[in-house]
Formats: sequence, C-alpha cells, structure tokens
Amino acid sequence: MSARPFLRISTPLNGLLAALGLAAVAALTTHNIGATARLSLELVLGGLWLFYVLQLADTLAAWPTAGRRALMPHLVIDAVAVVIPLAAFLFADPRDQSLYCGVWLLKPLRHSTFFRLLGRVVARAAPNLVGVTSLFGIVLFGASLVAYLIERDIQPDKFGSIPQAMWWAVVTLSTTGYGDEIPQSLAGRVLAGLVMMSGIGIFALWAGILATGFFEEVRRQDFVRNWQLVAAVPLFEKLGSAAFVEIVRALRSRVVPAGSIICRKGEPGDQMYFIVEGRVTIATPSPTPIELGPGSFFGEMALISGEPRSATVTAATEVSLLSLYSEDFQMLSSSNPEIAEVIRRTAETRRGRTPEA
Repeated sequence: MSARPFLRISTPLNGLLAALGLAAVAALTTHNIGATARLSLELVLGGLWLFYVLQLADTLAAWPTAGRRALMPHLVIDAVAVVIPLAAFLFADPRDQSLYCGVWLLKPLRHSTFFRLLGRVVARAAPNLVGVTSLFGIVLFGASLVAYLIERDIQPDKFGSIPQAMWWAVVTLSTTGYGDEIPQSLAGRVLAGLVMMSGIGIFALWAGILATGFFEEVRRQDFVRNWQLVAAVPLFEKLGSAAFVEIVRALRSRVVPAGSIICRKGEPGDQMYFIVEGRVTIATPSPTPIELGPGSFFGEMALISGEPRSATVTAATEVSLLSLYSEDFQMLSSSNPEIAEVIRRTAETRRGRTPEA
C-alpha cells in the first residue's frame, strides 16, 4: 500500500468528493432547511475539509522527493482547497462561510490530463486566438458606436451612451437575443442583422482554431506513443529515419484484454499484427497451441496470399498490438523490401509448419 494514500486519490474520486461538497454548499443556501439538516451538511463540509487537509499534508510530504514541476499544480489546488475555506471560517460573514467551499470546483482538475492538453492547445494557438479576439473587440466597439448614433434619439434610455449600447452589441454578437434592447429604426435593424452574421463568423473562427489545435495535439501524442511502440519491435530496428516515420504513421496501436479473440479462422484478413507487450495463443490442430510473445508478428499470411484467416488467435494475456493494413503492407514491401522479405519467409515457414492467422 502506498505510504501517501491521500496523494494518490484518483480523479473520479476527487470529482465525487467535490460534487458532494458542492451539493452541500448549494443545499445550505435554501431558506427552508431545518436546523438538523443544516448541521449535518456543515459536518459534511467539515469532514471534506479535514480530508483535504490530509491530502495537502501528503502532497507537502512528497514535495522534497517528487518532481516538483509535476507536483506544483497538485500543491496549489490542495492549498487553495484548504486555506480559502479556513480563512472564510475565521473572517467571513457566517452566512457566507460555506460559499467559499466553492473553490473545491478545482479538485477534479488535480489529476486531469484534459486541462493540461487544453493549456498546450491554447498556448500553441495563442496568436490566432488573440487575432480573432481583437476582431471581436473591433466589431463590438464599432457596432456599439453605430448603434449609439442611430438609436440614441429614439431610445435614449437604452442606447443613450456607447457603454449602454455595448450590452446590446454583446448580446447580438453572441446571437443570444434577450430582447431587452431592440433597435427600432430600419437602419438599426439592418445593423443588428450584420452584427449577428459577424458574430456567427467570429465564433466559428474561435471554434475552428481550437478544434484544429486539439486535433493536431492529439495526433502529435499518438505519433509519439506509436514511435515508442514501434521502436520496441525488433523487426524495425534497422529502418532508416524516413522509413521509420512512414511505419509509425502506418501502424495503429491497440490493446486487447486477456481472453479476447483477435481474429477468427475463416475471416477475411485485411491486417497483420506486431506484438509489443503480452502473449497471444494460436489455435492449431495439435493439442498444444502455439504462443507468440513480444517482438513476434502474426496474420501476415492473409495479406500475402489473400486467403481467409487460417487460425484463430486469442490474447493469452493483455496484449499491446500494432496493426498494419494491407495497403500499408504493400507500401512497406515497396519501400523496405528486406523487411517484407523477412515477413514473407516467416509466412512460408509457418505455412509448412502449422496454420497461421
């Protein structure tokens, strides 16, 4: 068991505890809650706070030996979760003390990889995001200025100043349309239509930049992971850098649980497999099945001969695989004939020895 159990609390459990605390905060704001129920909810908040104190203590204990850069977000979130509710209990209005436990919203972020991914995406896309934000500001101020000029005499209570008109411009640019401020003149309504269309375009740009950034970041992570997996396959050790990159892009990683069937006898074969970790079992007519381990490959005969799978392959343990589809196998054969020849020789040997998938 870990010496610091509170440090290793998983993200789902942190999220569950935070949700429990926030539900208690919300319930304490209701007016018809009884004294017993209120005391129970306050005890829940107190218990969660003590739990977070222990989690902070574990984080501080790990600080001298752990990677400080990696542990810094944990330390900041743990400290905020403890210090702010404590300060509220000591100095805030008693009616509002529980509200400061709202900082526990940060606890699910403690181990979250998504928000680190989001940070990298925003950092890389920052110049484009700043450009679109500048465009938003230009359109916002320009629309407010023109709306003020058009509507100030018609609706002085709503468009009597540029700051007042900005509220209308924000609502219209976001296409929310609350209806509390509506241009009365024809020119004002034409302006409103143009502002709405501009808002759709601006928000589409924001969404497109972020979507592209997420796609590129996820693809970059997949490429690095596949690179590490391909490097563990002995067959690819002698590849040049250009060919290695091609293989990394062509291969698809896959993890199969123990006992799962990877391919069945008689199925059409459109891909072969390389074993990175774990072991697979190949069913044969003989009582003893064949086992293959890390560095081995199977399924190549279906690609070479075009025949259906000749054996059923099952994951003996949890197995990490790299799959190569038939079209990518043809590419590999043309660009790296020596590797293709090794695969073909192995296939011929297996054909003479025992059925292979």
